[in-house]
Amino acid sequence: MYRLLIPIDDDEDRALRQARFVTDQPYDLSEAEAVLTHVMHGREKDAPKSMQHPGRVASVKRAREYLEDHGVEVTTVEASAPPEDGIIELVDEVDADHVVMGGRKRSPAGKAVFGSVTQTVILKSDVPVTVTG
Repeated sequence: MYRLLIPIDDDEDRALRQARFVTDQPYDLSEAEAVLTHVMHGREKDAPKSMQHPGRVASVKRAREYLEDHGVEVTTVEASAPPEDGIIELVDEVDADHVVMGGRKRSPAGKAVFGSVTQTVILKSDVPVTVTG
């Protein structure tokens, strides 16, 4: 089983790009497992405990539906805050083979530098990290 950790923020289009990256790879999708994660913040953190699950976030739902429609096994877990530390912890916890981060649009000069969460995950991860566009 090839396990991909996919940290998803609130942007549905970015989440869909991350999911498409997974399904566009040359491996057998029935042998892939996507572990979706999301760090609860803001209003999400203020919701009743029973509603604080990453699977309830619209962007996570969209990625999950897309992946399942393409035959990928999907699980959802919550990452702890701060996001970069929570993601790095999950790499080991879920025994991830690959991390698929969602990149944000940046100015031409800003493209030389990743966002702080993405940059930290790239630098600290022991597994390959892909940043989708």
